[in-house]
Amino acid sequence: MSTTDPTPDSHLLGAADIRELAAAFGVKPTKQRGQNFVIDGNTVRRIVRAADVTEQDAVVEVGPGLGSLTLALLEVARHVTAVEIDPVLAQHLPDTVAGRMPAKADAFDLVFSDAMEVTELPGPAPTALVANLPYNVAVPVLLHMLATFPTIERTLVMVQSEVADRLAAKPGNKVYGVPSVKANWYADVKRAGAIGRNVFWPAPNVDSGLVSLIRREPPKTSASREEVFAVVDAAFAQRRKTLRAALAGWAGSPAAAEQALAAAGIDHKLRGEMLTVEQFAAIAEHKPAKDGTAKDGSAKEQSARYRAAKDETVTDRSAEDETATDRSAEDETAKDSE
Repeated sequence: MSTTDPTPDSHLLGAADIRELAAAFGVKPTKQRGQNFVIDGNTVRRIVRAADVTEQDAVVEVGPGLGSLTLALLEVARHVTAVEIDPVLAQHLPDTVAGRMPAKADAFDLVFSDAMEVTELPGPAPTALVANLPYNVAVPVLLHMLATFPTIERTLVMVQSEVADRLAAKPGNKVYGVPSVKANWYADVKRAGAIGRNVFWPAPNVDSGLVSLIRREPPKTSASREEVFAVVDAAFAQRRKTLRAALAGWAGSPAAAEQALAAAGIDHKLRGEMLTVEQFAAIAEHKPAKDGTAKDGSAKEQSARYRAAKDETVTDRSAEDETATDRSAEDETAKDSE
């Protein structure tokens, strides 16, 4: 479709190609779907390199749009499966691939679906997720894909810069929150670079960033992922409150939250932004059940120990008071004898 002279990179999409395809398909980028198409071949190749994609990889791409990144991925990967929600884009992308990279047409599959509803993919099991994610759904889509496809070993996503900061934040950072903890359940996360606004059409109003996620084993815990994530959600729903207060609803009461935190070895005066994913998992293991028992049957024992400790403290203080009284009486007797 492009009128430019053929070059070794002619199968990639440039700015003129993107606009030409969009006009031919009647595509008008919408903010609702976060559509900002990459128009620079160097950028998409940079993304592929940063993702460490090799000829052994089966890549899943979410939100391929007109195919800028898709074509760059097909240069290297063994197979690419793209998930697209826009019916017009989904209809035309296979033709774009076949027209520009006919030798790789059989290595490409397209799934017309909302990525949040995808539970299986055609072709080989994906080993990598590489995507320019729509800004308005970036975190939910990322977490869904990581949860649904455990064969994904490496992920590189381009997201809004602020979202990239949140995903890669460490405990104690002011932007550390739910996305940070949940992403760390699946992977080691880090920033992998910045992307300028001028490589998109239309140009977004915000900067973009690359985030790398390398899959690792989740924390060793008897709690399920859902149980751990429930603690995370509760802790950050009121992020300025201490864990004792923030987890009161989750545990049943502030006192029950304090007991669960004590059992997990965590100071109840801390806030959620200071905890690692492993510490959230430890808390989840000690959630009191509705009948007062923990999942391991120890909540009542913990409560009894908690009350016993308080009783011992009171007893010790009473004994100290009695000792003080006895000493006072001895002093009075000594004074009388004088």
